[in-house]
Amino acid sequence: MTVKRLECLVAEQAQRTPDQCAIVFGDRRVNFADLEVQANQISGLLTRIGCKQGDRVCLLMPKGIDAIAGMLGTLKVGAAYVPIDLESPATRVQRIVDSCEPRVILVAPEGEKLLSELLVLGNTDSTIVSTSRTKKSDGKITPATGFWELGKYSEQAPQNDFADTDPAHILFTSGSTGVPKGVVITHRNVASFLEWATDYFGFEQGEQISGHPPLHFDLSTFDIYGALSRGLTLHLVSPKLNLLAPILAEWIRSSRLTQWFSVPSIMTYMAKFDVVRQNDFPEMKRLIWCGEVLPTPTLIYWMQRLPHVTFTNLYGPTEATIASSYYAVKRCPEDSQDEIPIGTPCAGEELLVLDEHLKSVPDGEIGDLYIGGIGLSPGYWRDATKTDMAFIPDPRTSKSGERIYKTGDLGFRDQHGFFRYVGRADSQIKSRGHRIELGEIESAINALGCTRESAVVGVDSGGFEGVAICCAYVRDGAGDLTPVRLRNDLASLIPRYMLPARWKEFEVLPKNANGKIDRRKIREIFDGELNTNPEKADARSEETA
Repeated sequence: MTVKRLECLVAEQAQRTPDQCAIVFGDRRVNFADLEVQANQISGLLTRIGCKQGDRVCLLMPKGIDAIAGMLGTLKVGAAYVPIDLESPATRVQRIVDSCEPRVILVAPEGEKLLSELLVLGNTDSTIVSTSRTKKSDGKITPATGFWELGKYSEQAPQNDFADTDPAHILFTSGSTGVPKGVVITHRNVASFLEWATDYFGFEQGEQISGHPPLHFDLSTFDIYGALSRGLTLHLVSPKLNLLAPILAEWIRSSRLTQWFSVPSIMTYMAKFDVVRQNDFPEMKRLIWCGEVLPTPTLIYWMQRLPHVTFTNLYGPTEATIASSYYAVKRCPEDSQDEIPIGTPCAGEELLVLDEHLKSVPDGEIGDLYIGGIGLSPGYWRDATKTDMAFIPDPRTSKSGERIYKTGDLGFRDQHGFFRYVGRADSQIKSRGHRIELGEIESAINALGCTRESAVVGVDSGGFEGVAICCAYVRDGAGDLTPVRLRNDLASLIPRYMLPARWKEFEVLPKNANGKIDRRKIREIFDGELNTNPEKADARSEETA
């Protein structure tokens, strides 16, 4: 099977609808023709400084039009882009840069502080390219070139013949050992999902759709390439709007969105502040979520207020490209305790429920969820060991190269043939749409050197709140160690979304019969506090924030 590369899909749409608005972000907008010209010129700039097929380009850029043009320009030279979370600590980003060894780092003004910190931590052979429209140097960063030179390069697309199996991007996710894992995603992976999704959801030229997730989150891939390959207008959501529920709701109204796609946490946030009116967002056709479980009370809130909208739950890890299954909610749940299925596989995908011997389990019985099919990543960047552990030979065939991916999730298939998610089989959780390895948080706490031992657990706080990250710890010595200090020190090592919300000091952590930390007992302790006195727990969380 051969599909078109992502930059080709966008270029063809630019030929069909050159004057149509492609992207809106704040007061700035760009049509398809101008976006294509900018991407072509960026590809010329990258080629001139030596970027070629197989190279990596790191994006130290916030979500915006220039960032998306940078992505397309990178793809046009056959390279893969690596979007970086600008809120991550420099120490973590340095590990990513060291791993992917980018030929080029594209840096926007918003990423210059982080880049300066990276240059202090270690040397890099990467060529620095500024996306600023003005040539400048701050004494710490002197870019080799920048977007002020784009006018020197051809507006025409370069003539290349790259494969659809080439990597399009590498997305780094949380790793249990404290080292982020780079998930390689190919053009074929993304284009195959788009072929199913854009047809299933009935994308029509001229629609207005949201771009809510950050660029380093794989859900953004659907927004960007789904819109730009089918002639839709992508409205990028400013991160600032996430802090202001009423303003975000008004922004959705004024943008006249026909589609909203996000992680459930933002939907829960808007419901909590009751900012959605009855029959609100009249142009909206569909609302889609992915990345974590949507609390049923939140779904009921939205479905009662938007009876004209279709609601769809998508499920799938980054390693399987955006999503692998879907479930269209036909009617508003009657009971807030009802659980929403993850549904049936998308075209070209397959979900399996297997036991510890890799044998299928009967319908209704819980087992390990595996995914097979066209969305599977080639594996983790330069980590054959982790790749072989997660992507295993399909036990149902002896055909070489056929693989399935162990998600680490537990689930079952119900009597109606729908797959249902039960929970995690390991220490990984989903919080506010982010996939988080609790082991990475523990590694960072241990690195601080101020605790004798610690354990981080995820506790379902119920209702709107989702999974709470909780830390139990024993201080090392008699020093002044408070949750506030721990949290502040930890913020220099891990992103804010990974910081524990609950803290509890112990004289000694509970142990099981094998002498290991009893995480189940710790989870029960936090769970008891959350459920018996949630107001007190919430107050403690706010005090440590």
